[in-house]
Amino acid sequence: MNPLSISIILLLYLTSLSVVSRAGLLPHKVQVLIYNDLAQGTDFIVHCKSKDDDLGVRHIAYGNYFQFNFRPNYFGGTLFFCSMQWNDIMHWFDIYVQARDEVICDRCVWKVGTEGPCLLAYYTTCYKWKSDPQFY
Repeated sequence: MNPLSISIILLLYLTSLSVVSRAGLLPHKVQVLIYNDLAQGTDFIVHCKSKDDDLGVRHIAYGNYFQFNFRPNYFGGTLFFCSMQWNDIMHWFDIYVQARDEVICDRCVWKVGTEGPCLLAYYTTCYKWKSDPQFY
């Protein structure tokens, strides 16, 4: 391919990305907040990851939260999972599953309790902790 053809293809590609973005066809940004709703004075450590991103280890005091933002995969399949540890016990949960959450929340607010995390959206949905800590 000659340089002019490559330049034209690149220009068409960049123009189409601009049109798609302005038309709102790219996935919207998602915000995830994970609140510590354990007992007063109980802190926890959270470590969230996806296939491509490791968000690091965070210390969350009671009543505080950890927040992260991302754009889901256009073709689906975005998954973030987190381990949470307090009192020397580790739990884990899939904190964002695109197939489960994309129609429920753009701002996914989770309250972490001893029994499991609860998603506060149009209604509150509580889940149990996953039993197999396969990722940690």
